Amino acid sequence: MVWPTARLDEVVALVAQVEADGFAAAWVPQIFGWDALTVLALAGDRTTSIRLGTAVLPTHPTHPLMMAASALTTQAAVGGRLQLGIGVSHRFIVEDVWGLSFDRPVQWARDYLAALVPTLQGERTHVDGVRLRAELPRPLDTFDTPAPPVLIAALGPAMLRLAGEHTDGTVTLMTGVRTVAEHIVPTISVAAAAAGRPAPRIVVGLPICVTSDVEAARERGRKEFAAYTNTPSYRAMLDKEGAADPADVALIGSRDQVLEKLDALRDAGATEYMAWVFGADEEQAATVECLQGYLGR
Repeated sequence: MVWPTARLDEVVALVAQVEADGFAAAWVPQIFGWDALTVLALAGDRTTSIRLGTAVLPTHPTHPLMMAASALTTQAAVGGRLQLGIGVSHRFIVEDVWGLSFDRPVQWARDYLAALVPTLQGERTHVDGVRLRAELPRPLDTFDTPAPPVLIAALGPAMLRLAGEHTDGTVTLMTGVRTVAEHIVPTISVAAAAAGRPAPRIVVGLPICVTSDVEAARERGRKEFAAYTNTPSYRAMLDKEGAADPADVALIGSRDQVLEKLDALRDAGATEYMAWVFGADEEQAATVECLQGYLGR
């Protein structure tokens, strides 16, 4: 994960550094700063091979037809390497910050995907949904730009089933290894199989810190990730895991301990790990080195 919280040129440089460090993908969140799609479009000129993903773009402020146009523009700019992660965000953001309705979020996501996916694929679009309408009488003028894969942030059962039925997979955050194995993977996989779709991608985002002082790292994590502790969707996943807070699901420990945790995440069914590296500078450097060593396993 590359958080877009520095100067724009610095964030783009951080994305480029992900490729220089040998990793397969860089994921940029969309919160209260730089536009993630623009960051990735700029990073396209600084990179050649890594996948460039959004993790995730909130759907409510952007109509799906405009989302498709923006995503395809970035897809063309980065040579077809975009990974479009989207999500419904959270009630307190949608209603309190943007002043929009968070009513029936699963139905909103269903209507949204019904418009977004065909538009990305160069089709005309007609959706007269419960929460959203979209009418595109002809395909977008994006000159055969290939549709990026679409992943949707999904934690609850209904959203996971929707992801399996209509998207290429999901992106999770603050969801522990046992919950990935027992809840995320089976729910989305069964839905995808029933819909005749390929096995879904399951991108699991968790904080990670290689350290010699586990307790200090956990305490730092509790402070840095405190905002996630009582956010309802993340709280539900922490409860499934039996975790008090995000620090309890973070991958924290010595190099060997973290490698074991990465193995466990792979065995749980995660197809990709999205690393949220945190800690002191020397701990972050040790963590990146550990992750680089894991690439060949």
